[in-house]
Amino acid sequence: MAELLDAPAVASALDDLPGWVREGNAIVRTAQLPSFPAAIAVVDRVAVIAEERDHHPDIDIRWRTLTFRCSTHSAGGITALDVALAAAISEQVAAAG
Repeated sequence: MAELLDAPAVASALDDLPGWVREGNAIVRTAQLPSFPAAIAVVDRVAVIAEERDHHPDIDIRWRTLTFRCSTHSAGGITALDVALAAAISEQVAAAG
């Protein structure tokens, strides 16, 4: 099982993840995409990444606004798996403009 990150480790990780914030036992980012199709394309790419890693974010879709929530439920909080997934999500959001 993945180990929980302590508060300083989460804060340090967030320094390298612009747009991400801690909300309780998760790290969260909301992103506005240029269009609904662009937003869904990001979700599709994140889905592939999540499947490859067997680690899945919660995703809320509101037209062209996406909210990603990363938490390792089996560990009860934030782990290195979440930080790595958040970085990959940020890459996909940036690529979509």
